[in-house]
Amino acid sequence: MKIVALHPTGNKPVRAIITAFAEAGMLAEFNTALSINAEAFWLKLLPEGIKRDLMRRIFPLPSKLIYTHPFLEMARMVLPKMGLNQLVKHEHGWASVDAVYHSVDKATASRLNKLKNSNHIDGVYAYEDGALASFSRAKELGLKCIYDLPIAYWETGRRLMTEEAERLPGWANTLGGGITDSAAKLERKTKELELADIVVCPGKFVGDSLPLWAKNKKLIMAPFGSPEITTKNGMEVNSITRKKDRPLRILFAGSMGQRKGLGDLFRAMHLLNHHDFELVVMGSLRTTMEFYKKEYAHFTYEAGRPHEDVLALMRSCDVFCLPSIVEGRALVMQEAMSQGLPIIITPNTGGEDLIVEGATGFLVPIRSPEMIASKLHWFQQNRAKIPEMGQRAREHAANYTWESYGSKIVTEVKKFLK
Repeated sequence: MKIVALHPTGNKPVRAIITAFAEAGMLAEFNTALSINAEAFWLKLLPEGIKRDLMRRIFPLPSKLIYTHPFLEMARMVLPKMGLNQLVKHEHGWASVDAVYHSVDKATASRLNKLKNSNHIDGVYAYEDGALASFSRAKELGLKCIYDLPIAYWETGRRLMTEEAERLPGWANTLGGGITDSAAKLERKTKELELADIVVCPGKFVGDSLPLWAKNKKLIMAPFGSPEITTKNGMEVNSITRKKDRPLRILFAGSMGQRKGLGDLFRAMHLLNHHDFELVVMGSLRTTMEFYKKEYAHFTYEAGRPHEDVLALMRSCDVFCLPSIVEGRALVMQEAMSQGLPIIITPNTGGEDLIVEGATGFLVPIRSPEMIASKLHWFQQNRAKIPEMGQRAREHAANYTWESYGSKIVTEVKKFLK
């Protein structure tokens, strides 16, 4: 029993899945755009920034299981550094992210006939926006199609973000590409789901977002894993920088747009006395800093940084808040919990199961600045309870591992293929 997996760039969930399939002896091949050998001597000669980017393309598999299609992805990485941004423009650029996804998808599709004959493959595991060609060919060959949907289905996401553009028009240009995707791209997403035999999603919000016509498909709900507890010299690292004699330090981390609910968080902060609270915002700008400061002037901006430094910043804060409108399952929630932060989130983050109300944090409805402000005020008035809640959050997050994530998917896929 074998499957072919494909993903153009790879991330933590992808690595967990291909590792689990490989360990189960079920991975025939993993197709991706670019793969780097961790032992390559030339990596050491590169500038640290470039080296860090390339290290993300190291996969935990024997090289014989990896098949690469690097040309367009290398162009996508290099062209912006040459000032040729038009060539990587969303959807339309020759080397856009969409073009890279499609190229890996088509290249994998062209290999399926050979792989079926030589490896006796049973299925194809692919991701949203990069599955249509391989799924179409798989159906012709009688193979099963396993569709990983990491974010809410496009119809749900588009509806919610269109409503946000009308509710908060000033934030409309921060909503991201989902609201402006072309009809062709949306049709492609629909066809991918139509061809899928199994749909893998990271949480209840994504599962609930599926259209009625897809509800009869096999659904695997597997929550992402959490990072391991940070240690130093063999001892757990706690939030030792937390101080009671300073304002309550609130962390928001993610793309700085209204898809993540940042506008609602800013509105909540206006309802509070800013002298009692410090809002730390870490993430990528979606518009000008002047816009954000006009919306709420009293936040501290922190740029993106390496993962270990992100965790260190989390440990300097008291509470994590992510009032997202549309997500799949934001990894940053479990990262914050692993560092001892109770959380305030919406069900649309995909992390409803992370909340033990009043113990690990609080669940608030979307579009509810007043409720966010109420919970932040509660934390400010009950600061003595934060360390215990932080410990509960750490313990709860630790129940979610990447091994169990991959194992659940492999087990369910194996049952279905039998």
